[in-house]
Amino acid sequence: MRLLLSLVILACVAIGAQAQEENRIAAVVNSDIISMDDLSSRVSLLLASSNIPDTPANRQRLEPRVLHQMIDEKLEVQEAKRLNVTVTQQEIDNAIAVLEQRNNMPKGGLDAYLKRAGIPKAALTSELTAEIAWSKVVQNQLSEDVSVSDEEINEAMAQLKQDVGQPQSHVAEIYLAIDNPSQDQDVERLANQLIQQIRSGANFSAVAQQFSQSPSSAAGGDIGWVTPSQLPPLLGQALGKMNPGEMSYPLRTPGGYYILYMIDRRIPGQVNPSDVHLGLTQVIFPLPPAASPAQEQRVMAEAQQISGAAKSCGELAKLGQDHNPPLATHNGDVTAAQLPPDIRPQILQLKLAEASKPLRLSTTPGIAVFMVCSRNEPSTGMPTREQVGENLARARLDALARRYLLNLHRSAYVDIRA
Repeated sequence: MRLLLSLVILACVAIGAQAQEENRIAAVVNSDIISMDDLSSRVSLLLASSNIPDTPANRQRLEPRVLHQMIDEKLEVQEAKRLNVTVTQQEIDNAIAVLEQRNNMPKGGLDAYLKRAGIPKAALTSELTAEIAWSKVVQNQLSEDVSVSDEEINEAMAQLKQDVGQPQSHVAEIYLAIDNPSQDQDVERLANQLIQQIRSGANFSAVAQQFSQSPSSAAGGDIGWVTPSQLPPLLGQALGKMNPGEMSYPLRTPGGYYILYMIDRRIPGQVNPSDVHLGLTQVIFPLPPAASPAQEQRVMAEAQQISGAAKSCGELAKLGQDHNPPLATHNGDVTAAQLPPDIRPQILQLKLAEASKPLRLSTTPGIAVFMVCSRNEPSTGMPTREQVGENLARARLDALARRYLLNLHRSAYVDIRA
């Protein structure tokens, strides 16, 4: 009798453990599993990198979209494995180094940032692995199918010449695709949520990197300088009504929703602000990842004091070094295009040896004071035929890649449980 009772208890324990394990599965993608822990870590990474407050409501809103992205990544990695495409550790390390450079972090700074935020590094490396693997698959499988004729390049060049003298806008985008009409309301709701978060302080570039399904996502959504005529009619009309620093409402096109952000505006023939070379001195006042309003106000006051006192780049650097404790100080030459879009206009407006007001950093927790030490404005020029051809080919390759991924979805077994 005791033996029978023990067997019953063991069976119940096993069933309970199996049920608990089932509850920890967010999705099954063919033979692979996405766990709830994996999903939670990725959401944490997105919230931290996008400067979106980590609240239960935000997590609940973002989880479906993040899970959809992780399912895409599983399919991409599975296809890479089928085609014997591999990603090396060196390639991942290089990608991390690029992220650190883009965010003005020292070597190893990203690891330290993830550790402080309590985010497993695997959340980032799995995303980078899928991105690198899929890029190789697309290049290997589809690049030979992409060709751009001389006639197409001639037409594009003629349009560029026709646009000379017309205002051009430096634009960033977030594109949210709709693969099925039933997704329309959910995608529109997500677009409005992203706009709300960006207006509340989230960084447009970081949000674009995480959410946008356009090839421009790798550049933070930056699509460069365009005229309204180069965009679909609805986007061109919206762009014509916008001013630098403004963001559009969700714009519905046949393929999905767009969110546009105008970085700057120019007349062709004038200097491209993004190509201006700047020698900068930057002093960073760190903030804890979850800083309270009182902490942020105190740090902002310290930054304001140093901003008002510095009269030269050397003086700004010395004030940062003499601070107790010493502040991180960076000196270097950058192009304006390398600056985060949300603070680029303020820095470009600075005169030589003029300290900026304290600026909240979107790429890492902190507040910074910038000073322009030198400025070099390059000459302007039309894109070359080679550049125009590359842009046309890139757009065509992206369309083929989206179709490729859609076909992988159609033939896959996907069980969403979260």
